[in-house]
Parts: sequence; structure tokens; C-alpha cells
Amino acid sequence: QVQLVESGGGLVQPGGSLRLSCAASGSTFSILFMGWYRQAPGKEHEFVTGIRWSGGTTAYADSVKGRFTISRDTAKNTVDLEMNSLKPDDTAVYYCNGRIETTSTGPDDYWGQGTQVTVSS
Repeated sequence: QVQLVESGGGLVQPGGSLRLSCAASGSTFSILFMGWYRQAPGKEHEFVTGIRWSGGTTAYADSVKGRFTISRDTAKNTVDLEMNSLKPDDTAVYYCNGRIETTSTGPDDYWGQGTQVTVSS
């Protein structure tokens, strides 16, 4: 099985910045897409951003467009989320997601453990 390990997160004041990272590891695999979802208390799981591994095409939720930037390192199999101009509404647990193919399983979805981001003064 492929593992996605997240790092980063924490407490930041409104207007501040944080960077999240996610690393994929395991046996031989190929990444198709990676991205980030989040879930705030009492709210539904929602898409934040994603990136296509081949070519690097990105997509963003309207709520974060212009403030968040997703990037990938194809050599390291990592994806980063740079979050700027953070708002209290960005407070949530952020989950790394990967659409990843292995020889044995074919394409499947994998999830990181979740990282808490708290934006508060």
C-alpha cells in the first residue's frame, strides 16, 4: 500500500501563511493526481486544490483561489500547499489526497493522516 505522510500545519494569525507538505512512499507506484481536501468542525469534507502529476495542471476551490498555491516535486513524489492571507474560515483539518496507481491495485485513492490548521487571533 502507498502511504501519504503530511507535515506542516499549526496555529497562525489571520493574514499569515503556512505551508503543508505531503510525501508519497511505498513500493513502485505512479501518481496520477494529488491534492488537498479539508474538513472544518461541523462542515462537510470539501475539495481545496489538486494538481495533475503529468503536466502540472491545477485546480482550486473558489474560496482559496489567489491565496493558496499547490506545487509538486515529481522527483521526490511530494506535493506542497502554500497558504497565504489565511482567514479564520480556513481553519480545518487538511487531508492530502492522491490518485495513485500500483502494479497490483491499479488506480486508487489514498489519504494522508490529516493536519490541523488553525487561523485565529
